[in-house]
Amino acid sequence: VLLGRNPIVRFFVRGNVDESVDDVVAAVTELSRKKQGALIVFVRATGIRAHVETGTKMEALVSKSLLLSIFNPKSPLHDGAVIIKDRLIEAARCTLPLSNITVWEGELLGTRHRSGLGISEQADVAAVIVSEETGAVSLAENGILHRGLTPAVLRKELKDRLTLDSEERSLSSMWRMVKNSN
Repeated sequence: VLLGRNPIVRFFVRGNVDESVDDVVAAVTELSRKKQGALIVFVRATGIRAHVETGTKMEALVSKSLLLSIFNPKSPLHDGAVIIKDRLIEAARCTLPLSNITVWEGELLGTRHRSGLGISEQADVAAVIVSEETGAVSLAENGILHRGLTPAVLRKELKDRLTLDSEERSLSSMWRMVKNSN
């Protein structure tokens, strides 16, 4: 658990967000096929500590098998959101704020979609949502919901939204560590 808190370890773990995206897309694809609901939040520039603290702390490397286990309907962790920062699942079963928007493009939004949209309205995140009713995959960002994403489109959208920002933050973090050590 302490390994994930070490800033030097976090710097190196942060380096390959592509692996996290690939694991998430693989898990989401299987969850979608099985119509098992999921809400996965990628934190970008700012943390959402208060929301992380509402869940079960994990500090575990992202993996397809772990995500599938968490969102298994028989798992006590399946309700709520998984919050990912860099390559680490910070927590599962997190409670998120609901958006006041209840209808999107003529369709009534369920709690999972309203939560994904709500956190994207309040924080710098990208939230992936899998509908348990239809298996459809959506992405919420900046209060906008993109629905009906294929695995290929989801992978591209997440990499576009996360990779560059993560690399820039990593370089910035490394520069601050070097500056502060002098």
